[in-house]
Amino acid sequence: MWWGLAGALAAAVAYGLASILQASAASDSSADTSAANVVVKPRFVIGMGLDGVGFAVQVAALQVLPLFVVQSALAASLAVTAVAARTLGVRLGQREWIAVGIVCLGLGLLGMSAGSEGSPSVGNGFRIALVVAVALLGLARLSVGLVPRRLHGPLLGLIAGLSFGVVAISARTIPSLRPAELITEPATYTAIASGALAMLTYASALQRGGVTAATAMLVVGETVFPALVGLLVLGDRPRPGYAAFAAIGFVLAVAAALVLARFGEPGQAVSTPAGSPPNRESST
Repeated sequence: MWWGLAGALAAAVAYGLASILQASAASDSSADTSAANVVVKPRFVIGMGLDGVGFAVQVAALQVLPLFVVQSALAASLAVTAVAARTLGVRLGQREWIAVGIVCLGLGLLGMSAGSEGSPSVGNGFRIALVVAVALLGLARLSVGLVPRRLHGPLLGLIAGLSFGVVAISARTIPSLRPAELITEPATYTAIASGALAMLTYASALQRGGVTAATAMLVVGETVFPALVGLLVLGDRPRPGYAAFAAIGFVLAVAAALVLARFGEPGQAVSTPAGSPPNRESST
């Protein structure tokens, strides 16, 4: 169990550092530099590599820990991004430092209360439900244009978060990481499809709305939704007698991550020079 918790925290660190490296690579490019030229920069490539490492470690952690623990730990990547953003000249205010501390406290409570994950065995009905969930989220993504434009950013952020949640649930239900079984496991493909949908939708959310609103909704979708599925369907439970600690830790970690939501977009970290008040809206 403890190595699983260490893995979840390692994934959060990997995701957080990846955001900073990608932001740093983007900040060295002029406004008219194409995306293709940015993504081949060494720092951006290293960042993508860290994203891959983070995902692999996340999948491994989900083999031994409940969803509510792993997903809360991943929300802490915003704390990693916030602290690491100091290297790019972003000053954290008192509120942000308090939020970083609360994230750590929440994760400590979750680690203390974490029990083993429930049985990963699921029936074909659950696998079909995952496929339907991906389809419905894709349909929701296509339907966003039907609502007022001011709601596009938050709604797209929520859809992206729910899609990342499906990634976690799919990874949680994969019974084995052996390549031969991964190829024949339907959850492998729902994880891939929902992951691609999540990344594309989140990028659209940042283009159409504020960083803070989009990232806050993403955090809610990728933590609360999988946690509920794990508790209600997959048999995840805290250690006996530690349910209150688990609940408090989860709420603290997620709430503090929401405070740090402005650091969810790498470009946001580079847009605020030291000594200047932070701009909370995306310029994209």
